[in-house]
Amino acid sequence: MTEFTVFNESNAPAASKTLLKTVKAKYGFVPNLMGELAISPGALEAYASLSSIFGQTSLSPIEQQVVLLTTSFESNSSYDMAVHSTISLNLGIDRDSLMAIREGRVIETDSRLQALRDFTLAVVRDRGLVEKADQDVFLRSGFTKANILEVVTGVATKILANYTNHIAETEIDPAFEAMAWSKPLLQPA
Repeated sequence: MTEFTVFNESNAPAASKTLLKTVKAKYGFVPNLMGELAISPGALEAYASLSSIFGQTSLSPIEQQVVLLTTSFESNSSYDMAVHSTISLNLGIDRDSLMAIREGRVIETDSRLQALRDFTLAVVRDRGLVEKADQDVFLRSGFTKANILEVVTGVATKILANYTNHIAETEIDPAFEAMAWSKPLLQPA
């Protein structure tokens, strides 16, 4: 195991300090993921920039979280599942919808969110080689071609975080511990 330092705004490499100060001002603390990314100012900036850009897409904040949660579920990222479950609840996601995502079940309470989840799953599982039929179902569910690319943007953002968390074995911050998660053993269909 390679140990990664969790930097803060005081002890980070010089090129990461300003961004970590901004992160701390926004969240009240530096999340462990951001602290680990700080060893590479480019990686930290890439993640912060992608996150900001994804946050400006036409997907609603809850829809954005569905993309991030679905990607994290498929990547088996316990850290990101805890973080985005917490954020989703704070945004007001229906608890049944959140639990369906966390448990790998169909979202029965919101067909639009389920369509978004299905499309995101297709993007992740098929590594972007999404069948036209899957794209058509997504579009018939009220999403747009722009949303297709926004989902790809969200997946790319979260893959950067998920892979970093796997390699660095990122510990869950106390702020997210209540939503700790491990991937359930799913029964074959």
